[in-house]
Amino acid sequence: MLARPGTVAPPGWSRWLVPPAALSIHLAIGQAYAWSVFKPPLESALGLSGTASALPFQVAIVMLGLSAAFGGTLVERNGPRWAMAVSAVCFSSGFLVAALGAATRQYWLVVLGYGFIGGVGLGIGYISPVSTLIKWFPDRPGMATGIAIMGFGGGALIASPWSAGLLDAFGRGTPGIARTFLVMGAAYAVFMTPGVLLVRVPPDGRRVDGGGADGPRPPVAGARVSARSALRTSQFWCLWVVLCTNVTAGIGILEKAAPMITDFFAGTSSPVGAAAAAGFVGMLSLANMLGRIVWSSASDLAGRKNVYRLYLGAGALMYLVIALVGDASKAVFITCAAVILSFYGGGFATVPAYLKDLFGTYQVGAVHGRLLTAWSTAGILGPLIVNAVADAGKSAGRSGADLYTTSFFVMIGLLTVGFVANELVRPVHPRHHEPPPPEEEPAAVPEKGAAP
Repeated sequence: MLARPGTVAPPGWSRWLVPPAALSIHLAIGQAYAWSVFKPPLESALGLSGTASALPFQVAIVMLGLSAAFGGTLVERNGPRWAMAVSAVCFSSGFLVAALGAATRQYWLVVLGYGFIGGVGLGIGYISPVSTLIKWFPDRPGMATGIAIMGFGGGALIASPWSAGLLDAFGRGTPGIARTFLVMGAAYAVFMTPGVLLVRVPPDGRRVDGGGADGPRPPVAGARVSARSALRTSQFWCLWVVLCTNVTAGIGILEKAAPMITDFFAGTSSPVGAAAAAGFVGMLSLANMLGRIVWSSASDLAGRKNVYRLYLGAGALMYLVIALVGDASKAVFITCAAVILSFYGGGFATVPAYLKDLFGTYQVGAVHGRLLTAWSTAGILGPLIVNAVADAGKSAGRSGADLYTTSFFVMIGLLTVGFVANELVRPVHPRHHEPPPPEEEPAAVPEKGAAP
């Protein structure tokens, strides 16, 4: 039932059933972006620093990239239903292990469960529908991947207020945190199951059009680059740098969102409470989610390189505005943070189509999985930069916006590096292309004057 042959769509099956299946997975695993809601209770209950409380999130993002890189080929071979099932088991069971860790005050179990086991579920679940969607929507790859990956960005929009509500109901001590993890793990297992059962792959050799899969498929044009060959190209590594810098800039705010806005305006006439901080996390999640569908769809018209110029160039400008304005305007801070997070989300949703343009659909899922090691690196760098600078600032007696100004200038530098890397991307040389399969070889053209 989980193998690829058991998931082939019958003729005429609607391709529009695939995005809801992908959304059921991505909306669940997108809970990772609401981790900052758990930071203050964990820090208070277990006596952790800001850097230490970021560890489960950082490990989860590292495992996301590593499991996507090493599991990308397995996902291509075994199909999306197998991958979604593995994701559901790992992600939900990770919450259960984390609940045990919170209940016993063993923080390493929280890191193991939420970070390591749950992170494997994140990585396999994240890439599982991407190549399938690109194959179902060859005419609009940016829009298709944007719809699914939008769910990952929007997961925190649901999880942030839900997590805060559960913590209010169960308590913010270790027993309450444990019960919250337990409820969320069980709920996500139920929520992800329909997507596992619904997903289908297009039949081999069949044409995919606006309705479904029917008729013979025309010859495939464009690049056909294997995952192994892609690693030997400069284009792959330029995109790796682009993704890493864009993600670092966004994830640094996202992981620290709730305590950051509280610290930023603590010394002003309008401080931010815990409930408003959770609302800020939800608002960033909405910007993250909308950016994934809006900017990725725009890339189908404007081109991938031009949209990444916007992400990296305008993102650096937004950070500069926050650094200069500081805590003088809450509206400016929130607006700039939302724009940065929209670019962060848009970068994730656009990169599969960027890869498809450069390397083709041949092994795009495996190539995408290997590229997500950039996310693993950024998952360490972003929170480390922001938390380390803030912790050092607190030790030096600083407060408010001064805790974060240095980290914002670091992000501007990283985005500038990413902008330059994006400018260096060129089409992949034909020597890296795989030969087309026999049935896709073009017909021989008769010599001039020869009989037809």
